[in-house]
Amino acid sequence: MTGPVWVDGVAYEAYVGRCSRRVAMEFLSWLDQPPGRRWLDVGCGTGALTSTVLAMADPSGVTGVDPSAGFVVRARALIEDGRAEFLIGDARSLPVSDGDVDVVVSGLMLNFVPEPTRAVAEIARVLAPGGVAAAYV
Repeated sequence: MTGPVWVDGVAYEAYVGRCSRRVAMEFLSWLDQPPGRRWLDVGCGTGALTSTVLAMADPSGVTGVDPSAGFVVRARALIEDGRAEFLIGDARSLPVSDGDVDVVVSGLMLNFVPEPTRAVAEIARVLAPGGVAAAYV
């Protein structure tokens, strides 16, 4: 995908972000994770799912990763919660240590990754034993 919607955080937020927040609420209600867990949002975009994790799941921290610098800049501007951090990175090579997170989530992203099996292997790598991985497209 190309064009301003896929690189500019403000354009993306107006196009997809507003809908993503409603889906994220349903998703997290279904996922029903206990508070205090370490979360990773793969393909975080402008932070719709990350902000919902912060509001609904009471995590100890959430790291959002996205390949688009424009999206990461927008997420940082929109979310001021000190438990959140945003990194530029690729789902196929996550900038997270082995076993470092309890919950990995991904919303509206896996269908855009050129090698989704590599992304899923990375998600498994960063999960702590007994961790939860969940995605929606």
